[in-house]
Amino acid sequence: MVLSIQDRKDIISKFQSSANDTGSAAVQVALITERIQYISNHLKANPKDFAGERGLNKLVGQRKRLLAYLKRTDFEKYQKVTQAFKNTDYIDKFTDCKPFVKIGMELYYAAGPAIVKAIKERGHKIFLDLKLHDIPNTVKKAMAVLSKMDVDMCNLHAAGTIDMMKAALEGLTREDGTRPILLAVTQLTSTSEERMQKDLLINASINDTIVHYAKNAQVAGLDGVVCSPLEAGMVKEACGAGFITVTPGVRFADGEVGDQVRITTPERAKEIGTDFIVVGRPITQAADPVAAYKRCMAEFAE
Repeated sequence: MVLSIQDRKDIISKFQSSANDTGSAAVQVALITERIQYISNHLKANPKDFAGERGLNKLVGQRKRLLAYLKRTDFEKYQKVTQAFKNTDYIDKFTDCKPFVKIGMELYYAAGPAIVKAIKERGHKIFLDLKLHDIPNTVKKAMAVLSKMDVDMCNLHAAGTIDMMKAALEGLTREDGTRPILLAVTQLTSTSEERMQKDLLINASINDTIVHYAKNAQVAGLDGVVCSPLEAGMVKEACGAGFITVTPGVRFADGEVGDQVRITTPERAKEIGTDFIVVGRPITQAADPVAAYKRCMAEFAE
């Protein structure tokens, strides 16, 4: 495997301790990990490549020794590096299916743009869930940065006004006219009507607020909204069948609710009319994430 100059620079910049650091233990571990991943994928398609297997085992041993050294000398850097491994190791469990992967703020802030590249290289579509919300010019410039990343879907808060959403759309659109799907978040699924009215001083009902935000997003030219599955049907009725609804707050009927308030099951979400469901902890915290994902897809497809 030969890394491109840019790929090598990206990896080094993420883990280097200083501008001149091109060979510290953390950097070496990161570079070796890229090689391990490449060879592992190669061996899946070429199981009789015994020379490749020997090379892989040698690299794994080398990385293990470097990690042991790093753990003794710089535990904070050790944690950062090993967390980066865990992110891709988890995705690699899905060998016979390719889920549409949501990268949220926690993962993106911890791993940076490199995690987008790593997951795309594994054949997954990506929903970059950063929920931008700022003045129009700032959001426009931020979206211009995101447009250079190979994501398939991204979002912002509808509360930022129509002007902000229009600016975001302009920034996200590339010179050739292409862009990822852009969605507006209406109200978080952890927000109840009582909390919305009391904490945010929005005196309308939560249903009316969500439909109003959806209409604003449509006026701004966005592709759809993020809402709870309970409002997906209302949004479709107000904005048309072609207006996309992406719905978090989906839980199995026999699962834990957690901190979500406005929730439903995959099967019910489909009945209501949602286009995409976002399922986090019921899959990521399952004993068998792949089985949980397949169960979710089966229920949503019924």
